[in-house]
This record gives sequence, structure tokens and C-alpha cells, in this order.
Amino acid sequence: MNNDHNSLGNPFDHRQSLVHGRGCDCTTCTDEKQVAATIASSDDTDTPSASAPQQQEEMMDRVVESALVRGMFGHSDIHRRQFMKLVGGGTVAAALASLFPMDAIKAAVKDGLGPLEKTRLDVGFVPITCATPIIMAHPMGFYERYGLDVSVIKTAGWAVARDKSLNREYDAAHMLTPMPLAMTLGAGSNPEHFIMPAVENINGQAIVLHNDHQDKRDPRQWKGFTFGVPFEYSMHNFLLRYYVAEHGLDPDQDIQIRVIPPPEMVANLRAGNIDGFLSPDPFNQRAVYERIGFIHLLTKEIWEGHPCCAFATSAQFARENPNTYGALLRAIIDATQYSSDPANRSEIAEAIAPTNYLNQPVTVIEQVLTGTFADGLGEVQRVPDRIDFDPFPWHSMAVWILTQMKRWGYIEGHVDYQQIARDVYLATDAREVMRELGYEAPEENARNYEIMGKTFDYTQPEAYLESFAIRRS
Repeated sequence: MNNDHNSLGNPFDHRQSLVHGRGCDCTTCTDEKQVAATIASSDDTDTPSASAPQQQEEMMDRVVESALVRGMFGHSDIHRRQFMKLVGGGTVAAALASLFPMDAIKAAVKDGLGPLEKTRLDVGFVPITCATPIIMAHPMGFYERYGLDVSVIKTAGWAVARDKSLNREYDAAHMLTPMPLAMTLGAGSNPEHFIMPAVENINGQAIVLHNDHQDKRDPRQWKGFTFGVPFEYSMHNFLLRYYVAEHGLDPDQDIQIRVIPPPEMVANLRAGNIDGFLSPDPFNQRAVYERIGFIHLLTKEIWEGHPCCAFATSAQFARENPNTYGALLRAIIDATQYSSDPANRSEIAEAIAPTNYLNQPVTVIEQVLTGTFADGLGEVQRVPDRIDFDPFPWHSMAVWILTQMKRWGYIEGHVDYQQIARDVYLATDAREVMRELGYEAPEENARNYEIMGKTFDYTQPEAYLESFAIRRS
């Protein structure tokens, strides 16, 4: 579904909310409606025009005004509207103009970004906490900061997200980190070059088992089990395969792995269709919340800092719309960095909980984002980096994923690991934008990892692949 666009509303107009959509039912928006009922009872003739900007120049001007006003009120729309009602929007606009060189700021923003080829974009997302930066950038104003009017579109699952991206129904999308690699290579679809200039989140997954299996904590006891994963080309699938294989089970012979869209994971666990799943949150925590399952293991215990989801688009979109692509990447990296601060997590949980986003209880999302959570085994765990947000797309992450795709037969023959990684995971783009926005960025593009006690040397992918006793290739 498309969300309403309030983000480009007049920030000086007390009658306009700048957050979420008209049908949003979150606590913030419920409070907003109550405030609106009180403060909108009479017109404010001192308020500048409330009409939304239609031309790109006007949109960029509104972006600057909105960013300044939001910052003045700490992004509290309730306080902004109350103050505008009390003092008058026109008075505030005049005062702000006297304090800041507004025309110069607006001109600098336009010159810095260049003319945007497109301002209205459709960006798909699957409703999971891994999509946090892409989702929260909508209600919290990160897209508008860069002159973009973005519809974030809830998508049922990854096959749909892939197909809509390939069919150009989406300008960009929230994807699983293996997906742009698979799409570029033609694994599971016709080949088309997709690029991934930013990781959305690291960690953020878990293995959940049905409560009936609390006595089966040793994976060697899982022979004959059926597990759900959200997509074949997912870190969930590759981490589950890696984990059980390290415990002596062949994932293609000793267990069954089924692709199940994330929103359907808990229902399938409840019905007994699966014994467990390796899924993105909030569905791991939702299984605990519903008292159906327990968290066996957070995937960060398999690989600390592993990639999960990402922001991706076609190489064609970036080539044909370079300024729009740059603005969108800035918005995503900015939102990802904001999400990385634990102090912002509770606020973000409130922002992304509503029906048009995750449609989950705030308490479930907050347990995931803050890392203080019930594990379903009677304990409260405190793992602050249960999920974290780091936008840098390391080439070595891509190389590891490619080794696992080849290990399990998803790709065959010669694989130019390093070249594919460079073509798809755009570390240089991410580094430039991160530094431009004042964030630290790594100097190098690749590094080695320790995964379940085994060193992955990204410079020796074939030797790494051949070191596994259980494999298809």
C-alpha cells in the first residue's frame, strides 16, 4: 500500500501534521489527532500557504524549511504545532528568516545535490525490523531532507520484491543482501545488473524452535526437522545451512528447508507445519510474545556483525538518474546512522510500529531494537547489538555469500568473486556519502571474518569453499 505524504507539508502551518499518514494509528499520531482537534478549531490568518509544493524548486525550498523547523522542536510535531498556533506561523517564518540566510541555504542545497531527475519514488519494503532505516526515513523526514517524495510500499515477500524491482514497479527496494548478487548473476531470475550501495542492518536474525523442542538444544538432534527461511537467496538460508552443517547435518538431506514469507512464520510454527525457523525480526520475538516458540540462538553467535538486509536498485536507475540516486542514498545512509544510535531505538520503534509499516506491537519491536528481550525460556536477555545498523557494504561480505551460493549449488562453474563484489557492493559510493555526511567510513573495502571459529579469508574463496566436507559443489 502507498502511504500518504505529509512530509512536504508546510512546517509553519499548525493545522498540518508532518508525520505518518492520515490513517496511522500509532500513539504519536493518536496524540496528534487529539492536538489537532484542539488547536485547529480556528484559522490562523498569519500562517503561510498550506499548499504542498508541486515544482522541484519549491520542493527543495520546503525541504530546507522543514528540516530547520523540525530541528528547532526536536522533531516533536506536537510541540511544533502548539507553538505555531500560539505565536503564528508567519511570525515564526519571519523570525527564522532573520536568523538564518535562508536563500543562501536553499541555493547551497540545490547546488550540492544537482537537479533531481525524479522526486517521486516508489521504494518497496518487506515488513521486518531489518528494513528499519528504509521505513523510518518516511515518517521521520529523512527522504524529504534530500528533496524526495517517497512512497514506501509494503511488500508480501522477497520474490514479489525481486519481480517488482525487475519490472520497474519499484525505483529501489529493501532487499536481502544476497539478492542483488543473485539478480546480477541470473540465479533465480533473468540476469540484470543490480547494485547495493548500502547495507541496512547487521545481525538481526535468530533461530527459533517450537516450544515442544525445548529439550532439543543440540542441533544434532534436529534430524528430520522442517525449518522455514524467508527466501532461498537470503542470509537466513545460508546461515542456517552453515550452522547445521557445522554440527554434522546435511541441510539438503537431514532436514527440510521451506521458503515462507516472514509474516507467515509464526502461524506456520503454531500450526506445526515447521519445527522452527531462521527468520528476520520481529517474528522471532513475536513467536516468544505469542508463547509458541523460544529463541534458540541469535545469529550474531554464528557470525558477529554478519550482513542481513540492504538498500538496492538497478544499475540502470542509478545511471539514468544519478542525482536522484545520490539523494536517495544520502537519505538511506543518514537514516541508517540515526538507527545505529541506541538512544534513538525506542523512538524508532514507535515510528515503525503502525499498520502501514510493520503492524506489530511496539513492545515487540522495542525488545528487538533495544536488545532487552524475553527469550521464551524464562529469562530476560540483554544484548544491545542483537540488531545493529551499519551501511558499509564490504566486498568481503559479497565474497562470502558467493562462496555459499556455490557451495549449495545455486551458482556453478567459474565465479569471479572479487569482480562481482566490486560491481554489486558499491563500497566507494557508500564511503563518499558517509564522509560527506560527517560519518566515519572504513579505509579498506574488505576484511577477513571469524565464523563459528573458522577464519574466512576473502582472498582465497575457492580454498575456503573446498574446506567444507558437506557441500554440493
